[in-house]
Amino acid sequence: MEEIVVADIGGTHARFSIATVSQGRVSSLDAPMILNVADHDTLESAWSHFRQNLGKPLPRRAALAVAAPVQSEILTMANNPWVIVRAELAEQLAVDNPLLLNDFEAVAHAVAHLDHDHQPYLCGPDHPLPENGTILTIGPGTGLGTASIIRHGGETLVRGAEGGHIGFSPCDDFEDRLLDRLRAIYGRVSAERVISGPAIIHICGLVADDMGEVNRNLDDKQLWTLALEGHDQVAMQGMVRFCRLLGSFAGDMALAHGATGIVIAGGLGKRLMNVLPRSDFFHRFIEKGRFETLMRKIPVRMIHYPEPGLFGAASALACQMAKE
Repeated sequence: MEEIVVADIGGTHARFSIATVSQGRVSSLDAPMILNVADHDTLESAWSHFRQNLGKPLPRRAALAVAAPVQSEILTMANNPWVIVRAELAEQLAVDNPLLLNDFEAVAHAVAHLDHDHQPYLCGPDHPLPENGTILTIGPGTGLGTASIIRHGGETLVRGAEGGHIGFSPCDDFEDRLLDRLRAIYGRVSAERVISGPAIIHICGLVADDMGEVNRNLDDKQLWTLALEGHDQVAMQGMVRFCRLLGSFAGDMALAHGATGIVIAGGLGKRLMNVLPRSDFFHRFIEKGRFETLMRKIPVRMIHYPEPGLFGAASALACQMAKE
């Protein structure tokens, strides 16, 4: 067994932990230290804070899941001001050959390695994810992440993607007007602009107008709290709309990738675990015209694990180490 450092760097929080791995599997994952990105100017600063509070030397092997495309030499994140220079990372963090992967690539690794008990049913056929085909992981949070798991002949390949940045495609009059409103602000409107934590502000703004209510200028955290507690009609209707939008997006992505399974993840996906099964998510997911029969055959599940990004990063490095 060997200890490794794992990190999950998102738009709002940076999570750090120590994992124990053996023979390509994660044996254990310590409780994480969760830091606010806004409290640290750089990744190196947050890493140093974690090291100082751990009380022991850090292992030399590390895996970092980052909310950014990881193919380039300089990594910039859409919702995080930190900049990561790949060539300087090992020296800055005092580790050997760190593994960098997209944050939702890490979540997909978690989906691939966690057992069925950690993947509760959402909709569609109620059976485990298929052993062959493409499984998509979709996660709304500070942004909107996507990743693919390709299974064939006992082999598993995981690939991160930036599906949240495809163009937003409205499905009804409300969404047409939402697109018009957002286009006036941003120009091009991506799916992430309407399917992410902050997007609830714009959705609720339009709902309030339709209901003749005064827009109270609440932030996204306040609106989500009101919606989930069921204490505010505008926020609740905004959440209804959000679930429909997520269902449409998930269905579009399933068609685009020929998916044989879908897993909803992300910080916001986790908070909506008890809401999505009772929402219009499934109706919008299968509402694909001539392909509705096909869509009904796709199992849609959720991931239920405390820190899937950390577990997935650890799983990815464990697999790499087993091949070395």
